[in-house]
Amino acid sequence: MDSEGPGAEARRRRRATVEVGQGLRALSAELTLLNRRVGARLGLRDIDLDCLDLINAHGPLAPTALAQRAGLHAATTTGILDRLERAGWISRERDPADRRAYLIHALRDRNAELLALFAGMNSSVQRICADYDEDQLALLADFLRRTAEAGREAAGELTGPQRDRPAPDSPRDSET
Repeated sequence: MDSEGPGAEARRRRRATVEVGQGLRALSAELTLLNRRVGARLGLRDIDLDCLDLINAHGPLAPTALAQRAGLHAATTTGILDRLERAGWISRERDPADRRAYLIHALRDRNAELLALFAGMNSSVQRICADYDEDQLALLADFLRRTAEAGREAAGELTGPQRDRPAPDSPRDSET
């Protein structure tokens, strides 16, 4: 019998799993703060920066595709795109496959501004990755991919009307 008693291995595993969850929450909070500060430096709202990131990662995108990826209403997306276009971050170009539609393109010449603001974090990640071998990095990349997918699935499950209870009144609702 294990000198630590029955169930010791299960307890250690639960503790380690809890630590992973706590680490993910801490990372999420720190990245949110970093993104908020980057957005402030660029004069962008948090959601504008989020949408710009989606366009950079998955673009060019149709506005409806961006709205779906961002989980936003089409009208909200239009306002975001208007702000990003006025600020010189994106362009809207006709879709060659459907002349009635258009695609959103990130203006790549502005990426240097983004990269400069994220340079400290990117350098830190490079230094951290240097401490791991290729197999460990592959394991970490797999974990992050699978965790991101779990987040997408969880968000998808929350999409649609809320049936259990009405949304709480917001103080902002009375201001409009």
